[in-house]
Amino acid sequence: MGNSSLPDSASGFSLSLYNYHYLLLPHAPCSNLTKVGSADCFLCFFGVSRSSLDAGKIKIGINGFGRIGRLVARVALQSEDVELVAVNDPFITTDYMTYMFKYDTVHGHWKHSDITLKDSKTLLFGDKPVTVFGIRNPEEIPWGEAGAEYVVESTGVFTDKDKAAAHLKGGAKKVVISAPSKDAPMFVVGVNEDKYTSDVNIVSNASCTTNCLAPLAKVIHDNFGIVEGLMTTVHAITATQKTVDGPSAKDWRGGRAASFNIIPSSTGAAKAVGKVLPDLNGKLTGMSFRVPTVDVSVVDLTVRIEKGASYEDIKKAIKAASEGPLKGIMGYAEEDLVSTDFLGDSRSSIFDAKAGIALNDHFVKLVSWYDNEWGYSNRVVDLIRHMFKTQ
Repeated sequence: MGNSSLPDSASGFSLSLYNYHYLLLPHAPCSNLTKVGSADCFLCFFGVSRSSLDAGKIKIGINGFGRIGRLVARVALQSEDVELVAVNDPFITTDYMTYMFKYDTVHGHWKHSDITLKDSKTLLFGDKPVTVFGIRNPEEIPWGEAGAEYVVESTGVFTDKDKAAAHLKGGAKKVVISAPSKDAPMFVVGVNEDKYTSDVNIVSNASCTTNCLAPLAKVIHDNFGIVEGLMTTVHAITATQKTVDGPSAKDWRGGRAASFNIIPSSTGAAKAVGKVLPDLNGKLTGMSFRVPTVDVSVVDLTVRIEKGASYEDIKKAIKAASEGPLKGIMGYAEEDLVSTDFLGDSRSSIFDAKAGIALNDHFVKLVSWYDNEWGYSNRVVDLIRHMFKTQ
């Protein structure tokens, strides 16, 4: 296709297609457009509106503009098939929301489009408006009016089915909880998303650690059979921790200064694998160490396998999966990498071939990295894509 020029001229514009040249003149439907003879006029000439071009996009809203909420927004805004139409957060003003989105200590400045404050209820990403609400009660958020069909529940508060269902009353069609849930069905992309059916309106994307562990466990179990196993995640700091020692009645150790301590903690990530891979129910459990880094975590999975295999055999199976059915979800690395090398990695789980070790052909330790913020946020959007295709 040749070049085209679209000047803002009332006399029309020229278009070059396949080396043929045309002069397109404005016509009656364009008379009320601000820029007659512009690209909008070109679309109108062929009976196409900008809104119709966006009609096939997946329209999402985000409740809670914290770490995951803002990163899901970044993923959505960089996706051709997803449109962010609304954000709700009652605790921050729209101008502060703009600042928090634009500048990120870990993931850097937002550089993909200008972000401006149109008014107290609208953000502009380039020329794309995003409606902003500040409503505490999820039942009262008018998602339907904003056009949001899929809502990402990322407050960390409304994590069970009944609470998350409040979004449906505001016009949302589906809700994806960006956290583990005690009663909503959990799905891990690459592992069990094929079990999703269109009649399910509320789902959980599980945790970032489960998203790292489950693909690795699936590959090992499918190829060699997991008899039992223990997992440890060495996990970066999260927003729930304290900058200095402070009260934490339910988790005394969790109240200690995050930047000065390695803090043992509990996690349900390993047990949750049994929910997405029923064959492993009751076979895995684990714990966590919170460490003084701001992002990127690593899973240490130690398992006893049924079918004897050398460490080389295990590496080959994981590499094959990373290049085949789990491409984009599972990664494979043989270089001498450290945690910051995985910042911004969109994959759920990157196996470190050099870091693992086998005691014998039935007992092995496997190591896999994950950007617990960016990788997880990408999976939230991927799960929404799958739900959209399944409807």
